[in-house]
Amino acid sequence: MKALAIPADYRPCLVPETMEQAIKEIKDTFQGLLSRELRLRRVTAPLFVLSGTGINDDLNGTERPVSFPVKDMGERRAEVVHSLAKWKRMKLGVYRIAPGYGLYTDMNAIRADEELDNLHSLYVDQWDWERTITAEERNLAFLKGIVEKIYGVLRQTEEMVYAKYPHITPVLPEKIEFVHAEDLLRVYPDLTPQQRESEAARKYGAIFVIGIGGPLSDGKKHDGRAPDYDDWSTETQPGYRGLNGDIIVWNPVLKSAFEISSMGIRVDAEALTRQLDMCGCPERKGLDFHRSLLEERLPYSVGGGIGQSRLCMFLLRCAHIGEVQASIWPEEMVDECAKHGIYLK
Repeated sequence: MKALAIPADYRPCLVPETMEQAIKEIKDTFQGLLSRELRLRRVTAPLFVLSGTGINDDLNGTERPVSFPVKDMGERRAEVVHSLAKWKRMKLGVYRIAPGYGLYTDMNAIRADEELDNLHSLYVDQWDWERTITAEERNLAFLKGIVEKIYGVLRQTEEMVYAKYPHITPVLPEKIEFVHAEDLLRVYPDLTPQQRESEAARKYGAIFVIGIGGPLSDGKKHDGRAPDYDDWSTETQPGYRGLNGDIIVWNPVLKSAFEISSMGIRVDAEALTRQLDMCGCPERKGLDFHRSLLEERLPYSVGGGIGQSRLCMFLLRCAHIGEVQASIWPEEMVDECAKHGIYLK
């Protein structure tokens, strides 16, 4: 369990009954705006997939999926999804969704190895989205345009919250600042990646950190990313790599950087091969998903995940994600939070 952050003199902005209504309003508003802005259709998502297909998200490569044997399939094992990064791309192809259009879904997951704190839960709920693009759109300028659209939806949702609950005033700046992980390293060489994010988020209010997953000039990664969905290795200019990143805002309650979304342009066959080799797992090329991609049977795409509870927690100025979602927490965490007016569901 990570260290728990307790804001001084914390008091919830809404009573529990009103909080539940506000959560629904935020989710309804945000997904409606997002689907219109990015031209996405809603689809039904799986809770689990078969093991050994390469479809599940490996996250940082160390997290263990929750798995179980399926009696009517000869005890073949299935595993609860970590996210739907690769599944969504397959569905773009199955549904033959044209460039400029895409899909989104309500993704529910269990991450049993998550270290629990104010922001991290065993239960993950997010909007997973994916949009078909052309080969020519696999560039940083296009990615930034998508980020600006999503950030615009975020600000519109914040304004909706203010209109209904005027004591929760907006804090997001008009524009989001784009920064590369390499630049953060150069400006803050003595800080950890998380500390660099907090300094930049404090300065700008909202940032998109580009190039997460590949080694930087010091040989270290800003943060981990699996090798088989986001493209974090393509060179965009000398010394800079990556067509992916995170949307991070400054959280005025926790006084720290706060990640809302992880997203990126997805790997093509060349980037997949390069990243599998870099991560020492070329054997994945034989898995179903990877073989389809290498044989160019999957469309080019951009996509990501947007945390639903994270979004509600931020917009309702909560101190702990357990205030806006039902999960389980260590007893000592529940007790410590309750002492400071933070009541976990």
